[in-house]
Amino acid sequence: MVSIVVPIYSGSDYVEPLVAALDDLRRQWQEQETPFFLAEVIFVDDAAIDDSAAKIDRLGQVHDWIVPLHLSRNFGQHPATIVGILHSAGDWVVTMDEDLQHRPEVITEMLRKAVTDHADIVYANPTSTVHDAAIRDLSSRSFKRLMQWLTDNPSLSSFNSFRLIRGPVARAAASVCSHDTYLDITLSWFTQSVRSIRVNMKDERYIRTGRSGYSLKTLFSHAWRMIFSSQIKLLRMGAILGLIAMVVSVLASIYFLTIKLLYPTEILVRGWTSLFLAIMFFGGLSAFMLGIVLQYLSSLVLKVHGKPTFFTIDRSGDAPVAQWFETRTDLPR
Repeated sequence: MVSIVVPIYSGSDYVEPLVAALDDLRRQWQEQETPFFLAEVIFVDDAAIDDSAAKIDRLGQVHDWIVPLHLSRNFGQHPATIVGILHSAGDWVVTMDEDLQHRPEVITEMLRKAVTDHADIVYANPTSTVHDAAIRDLSSRSFKRLMQWLTDNPSLSSFNSFRLIRGPVARAAASVCSHDTYLDITLSWFTQSVRSIRVNMKDERYIRTGRSGYSLKTLFSHAWRMIFSSQIKLLRMGAILGLIAMVVSVLASIYFLTIKLLYPTEILVRGWTSLFLAIMFFGGLSAFMLGIVLQYLSSLVLKVHGKPTFFTIDRSGDAPVAQWFETRTDLPR
């Protein structure tokens, strides 16, 4: 059973074509007699600025598999996605944007990747630039690579709002998310079995109009959430560098003290060496202690955010779906 979650903010021009595409996918799965089916599409109205809310209500009356939800005010894409996930019931949960840059037919390929690799999360990443805007695309890739280096999270460069998530993992992660938690970081607390596929993806709305569902403020908000939810390895590096400075200053002190006792005439300038080594030692000590304190505070923040000690998962249901995909020679590989 597959649930699809779509946050809605300014999707009036896209909701109906998206529903038509999802209905085609649902019918295609029925005709192919797949061991999975599209159970529900949850549209989350994040205080939409157009008539999207009314449209999803009308579509919900026409299609019993469409579930419209309305937030009391604008909370942002991540909270809207989390609300949809918590209302879902599927064995698999797909999150996607409203503007058709995420093509529904890709979901079949994502599901095959998940069951054949026993993955809990599959991201759909673009094969080329999404916005045809060099600065925007380059800044997004560069920030993800920087954060991947800072956090040692191997999946961070694949983070994308078009994802297929195993249902229990999705709902467990969504249940511990707070206001400032980045959903993908939270998902990585529950599983390391993450895969990605490459698909053609274009933000036609941005290319055509220069407007996107993501404002500059929203993008900065996403970046802040990612930083705030991550355990930055620079904290550990600062503590290690401080410890190294302390050790070097102690060894240098022993060396220069030996020179002072055995070869006093070799020291031409007095006072500067001891001053430098004292500054180096106490500076290293301060950096080491500060790194330890910040690391401890970081661990407390992650605990407050709900990072689990452990999590169990049942992947036994993947086998029949994987076998079905193996028997389908008509599907692209």
